[in-house]
Amino acid sequence: MRPRDVEHMPDTGENAVDRLARAVALAGTPGAEYVERRGIPLAIADAAGVRFDPSFAGRAAVIVAMRDRDGGIASVHGRYLQVLRGQDKMLTVGRGGGAVAVQVGWRAEPLVLVEGMFDALALATCGWSCVATIGRWAPWLVEVCAGRTVWLAFDAARSGELEASRFRERLVGAEHRSLAPPGRSKDWSTALVRHGRATVSDWLRSHCGAPPR
Repeated sequence: MRPRDVEHMPDTGENAVDRLARAVALAGTPGAEYVERRGIPLAIADAAGVRFDPSFAGRAAVIVAMRDRDGGIASVHGRYLQVLRGQDKMLTVGRGGGAVAVQVGWRAEPLVLVEGMFDALALATCGWSCVATIGRWAPWLVEVCAGRTVWLAFDAARSGELEASRFRERLVGAEHRSLAPPGRSKDWSTALVRHGRATVSDWLRSHCGAPPR
């Protein structure tokens, strides 16, 4: 889950901040149809800062900011609405070192880490705060995770196992717990679409307790 990152937009040379500023709200765009088709209410996506870019390096995408600990924009991450053979599903532009936070993000207790943008949106749909790493490392996570219980809720695949192992090694001082999505789903986004909000919510509650505060 790690497409090639670039520091500036390949076609326009814009940085992440400028490109995100050009994006539009989801309502009334193909981006709204896309997120709703994936089981995400428009209000949830809007609250998470997801926006629509009709030409993100030449293709329509839903995009979101990856932020540093203080909330500054480190990168912008895009998920393309349509993907043909040989094309990347995603593109991330910026300096790196950020993550996608939904609701209260890393300030939630307990802290849940997931991989993808739509995994984070799926948990938010179920009332859970979390942080999506987008398959990348943000050094500030070490400090914010120290002394806390951290649920590593990465994909139920070999790539997710490797990601979890990498985070266990780096998150020194945290108590690590693993959490797979329900119903043998490969990720939380798939679980939401296949099994629905109630099932995913019950699964999270049974493993982690009440939704993070």
